[in-house]
Amino acid sequence: MHTALVTAMAALVDPVAEPVVLAVRGDVVVVRVGDVVLKAHESGTDAALLAARCKLAGDPRLGELFLPPLLGPVPVEGRLVTGWPLGTPVEPGAPDALPMEDAGRMLAALHAFTADDFTADDFTADDFTADDFTADDFTADDFGALPVAGAWERLERAVARVPAVEGADLVRRAFATVEPMRPGTVLIHGDWHLGQLVARGGWRLIDVDDLGVGDPAWDLARPAALFAAGVLEPRAWSRLLDAYLDAGGTGIDRDDPWAALEGPARALVVQMAARALAAAERDGTALEPAQVALLEACERIASRHEPMPRG
Repeated sequence: MHTALVTAMAALVDPVAEPVVLAVRGDVVVVRVGDVVLKAHESGTDAALLAARCKLAGDPRLGELFLPPLLGPVPVEGRLVTGWPLGTPVEPGAPDALPMEDAGRMLAALHAFTADDFTADDFTADDFTADDFTADDFTADDFGALPVAGAWERLERAVARVPAVEGADLVRRAFATVEPMRPGTVLIHGDWHLGQLVARGGWRLIDVDDLGVGDPAWDLARPAALFAAGVLEPRAWSRLLDAYLDAGGTGIDRDDPWAALEGPARALVVQMAARALAAAERDGTALEPAQVALLEACERIASRHEPMPRG
């Protein structure tokens, strides 16, 4: 289905190399060519926003946190493609072996950056314009400020793509109770989970599609949601939370972390349930027990919370 795209992506690195498809998630395609990983981003991805996010990931001040981009964004077969160094993902296994402390410290360090740490000079069109782009692809409005984190838009897309299957109405009812992400000035990943960590000279963050300023509690929302739904082991959650707070993380309060986490965690329950329904319908598979637990959590959310007024 993606043969032409994969071949064209691989040619960016080596026209004769045999590419290895690492993942296909919807229309997102991830390919390895040697020690380079190429990602074809979602259709409709904004070129200027993605370029700004790649520039952020390559900023030397974030060098201990992110893998720096090697390429992109470059248009390939109607898609935007970026290239990254190959890293080793987190191995699934015993909860005690997961790098929760490292993850907590990295998130705390990321959240120490604010929009005030970056100036208009850090983001200029000249930094992003590749041979495949023209100056008309970028406007002055695209630069001079950090991008807004894409966490809320990611949630909206997930809910909009829920197919007409059993459980869809439950997801939409739970989504109706969720408050949008509050504006913020703190730099956040925007879609953080353990799958966004790879080892390469230490742990590094990957997938910058939602990187930008926002509410730092949203970076802890997915593990918080999994913990609340009974999917993430309590000890693993505590290790992440304690490491984040001990490292000076500002997104939550030690005395009452759920004051900041409850809303974002509810949002991520809805997002994960929505994506589970879409994937099961697309692949013709049944929901796994953890995904059923997320739908059950949606039922609790819908029954305990009033719908939010939408503008």
